Amino acid sequence: MASTRREREGPIVATQPNADSAGLRLRPPRNRVERRAIGWWTTQALVLVLPPLIALAVTALFIPPARFWLVLAFVVVAVLAVPYVLVMPQWRYRVHRWETTEDAVYTAAGWLRQEWRIAPMSRIQTVDTVRGPLQQLFNLSSVTVTTASAAGPLTIDGLDREVAVAVVEQLTATTQATPGDAT
Repeated sequence: MASTRREREGPIVATQPNADSAGLRLRPPRNRVERRAIGWWTTQALVLVLPPLIALAVTALFIPPARFWLVLAFVVVAVLAVPYVLVMPQWRYRVHRWETTEDAVYTAAGWLRQEWRIAPMSRIQTVDTVRGPLQQLFNLSSVTVTTASAAGPLTIDGLDREVAVAVVEQLTATTQATPGDAT
C-alpha cells in the first residue's frame, strides 16, 4: 500500500512517505548545519590548544634548566594542534547532517568517529535547545532529542538559532501527535 507524499513549507522539514518503525531505514540526512559552525568549532579548538601552548612557552622562559624539554613539549603540542585546529572544523562540517521527517529524526555527526542515527518519532521523549557562550557569539544552537534508546540522545550541533527554534517546535508538535509512549 503506497502512501502519498505531503510537502511542507520551508527548508527545515523534508518529508518522505509515511512508514512504520520497521519501514525506517538508516540513510544520510539531507540538511547541512550552518557554515558558521566551522568558526564555532575552530574557536573551540583554539580554546582547547592555546592554554597548554602558552603555559609551556611561559614556563620555558622562566625555568632555564627544563627549557629543552619544555620547548620539545611545546613543539609536539603545536605539531598536533595545528592540523586539529585547521582540519577538524572543516571535516566536521562535511560530515554533520540532520533531517526531520514526519516519521523520524536523522543525524550524522563526528569527525574521527562518525555516527549516523535515526530516532522514530514514537521514541522521542524530550526535545531541548542549548546555546553556550561561544554558540551565542556565532548565533548558533544545538538541538538535543532524547529518546528511549540506550544509545543516548541525538544532538544536532551548529544550527542557526531561528532554525533550531523551528525544529524544536516542529518536533514537539509531531511527537505530541504521534501515538506511542516513547519507551
